[in-house]
Amino acid sequence: MRISSRSGLPSLLLYLGIGIAMGQDGIGNVSFSNAELTQVIGYAALVVILTEGGLGTKWKEIRPALPAAAALSLLGVAVSVGVTAAGAHYLVGLEWRQSLIIGAVVSSTDAAAVFSVLRKVPLPARVTGVLEAESGFNDAPVVILVVAFSTAGPVEHWYHLIGEIALELAIGAAIGLAVGWLGSYGLRHVALPASGLYPIAVMAIATTAYAAGAIAHGSGFLAVYLAAMVMGNAKLPHWPATRGFAEGLGWIAQIGMFVLLGLLVTPHELADDIVPALVIGLVLTMVARPLEVVLSLAPFRMAWQEKALMSWAGLRGAVPIILATIPMVTGVADSERIFNIVFVLVVVYTLIQGPTLPWLARKLRLDSSSEAADLGIESAPLERLRGHLLSVSVPPGSRMHGVEVGELRLPKGAAVTLVVREGTSSVPSPTTVLRQGDELLVVTTDPVRDATEARLRAVAHGGKLAGWLGTGGETAR
Repeated sequence: MRISSRSGLPSLLLYLGIGIAMGQDGIGNVSFSNAELTQVIGYAALVVILTEGGLGTKWKEIRPALPAAAALSLLGVAVSVGVTAAGAHYLVGLEWRQSLIIGAVVSSTDAAAVFSVLRKVPLPARVTGVLEAESGFNDAPVVILVVAFSTAGPVEHWYHLIGEIALELAIGAAIGLAVGWLGSYGLRHVALPASGLYPIAVMAIATTAYAAGAIAHGSGFLAVYLAAMVMGNAKLPHWPATRGFAEGLGWIAQIGMFVLLGLLVTPHELADDIVPALVIGLVLTMVARPLEVVLSLAPFRMAWQEKALMSWAGLRGAVPIILATIPMVTGVADSERIFNIVFVLVVVYTLIQGPTLPWLARKLRLDSSSEAADLGIESAPLERLRGHLLSVSVPPGSRMHGVEVGELRLPKGAAVTLVVREGTSSVPSPTTVLRQGDELLVVTTDPVRDATEARLRAVAHGGKLAGWLGTGGETAR
């Protein structure tokens, strides 16, 4: 884990290796070849992963990135599928049907890989927002394409396919936003009997969004991501506990998914497909992905350094391998070879791209490690008193360090009532200087709860002069 954190390498590849070691060619000698079960479990794991990713997506960062992410998820996927399929057909000699399936499968950036790597690599918020939103959005059209190519081969009437994709995305988006809003409203206004029920309720609501989207013949994956994103930005009670629960559940889902995929692969059958996988991966990484980024982001004003980094940061992970089980389940000819090519491609190019992202970000001068760290704020509602208790953590790198309590200039109706420093609690005075590592207890009335949190975050990013120097946050009046 420590090596992964420092290098940007998704540590989940280690669990993929564990699955291979447990398989029939490894020391475990476990024989497993149930592609249908793998697909079902993989879909369930992807729902959890997208939920965790959506809960951690900040609306203020993703809002300006939505048009660019949508372009990458629609136009970009089409470009990537076409270019990669052409490379697989003309350079490797695969039939068009197999080539299109591979092109569609590997054109989806993996949410688990992107979330695990980008949140450890300090990149500008704009770049991170586009990449995270893309990884959450592009699973939906890619799944539709893979299913279409696997059941009928090349589609004769392409406009029917585009219409089907647009309809499923629209249905999924509408259901996801509606379920997310209703769930957020309910959790903010209904006091559950125990704080530990809030994380479970959030996961249940997200799963409901996926189920509702699938039942309505929409994109369940888009629905669950949008529902989670709405809840993640709704200032729900006991939020840090919910985020911690979601992250833990996401890790369990990813670990189980990678181990299962490792069991499914048969290493001694990969030898003949290594070179084709490397060739197709080279076309995808060096031609299709850069062309996808350039064409999709042409209408947007983005520096070439940002486009270069996004071209290299199109990380693949378990999702393409899961999607590669679809042709196996539907009985497509040479489906085992498709799976093997995708498996080798994902492993090799993830090992190359993940660790080199921090280096490339520094070379392109896009390293944002000097930005101020955000606060961790947990809210516990006080229903009968119409107030809130805000538990505020001052992390390393926060510009709240060195600010006096009186200089916070909180709105009228809010006050810092307790400071915990190195295990010792004290009631602060207006001249108490805050330090990194402090835990604050802030009491606020209901009408100024949002303004209080906004002010605290503004000071964390802009220091005591936040609001006067254009660093955000309202000053007290």
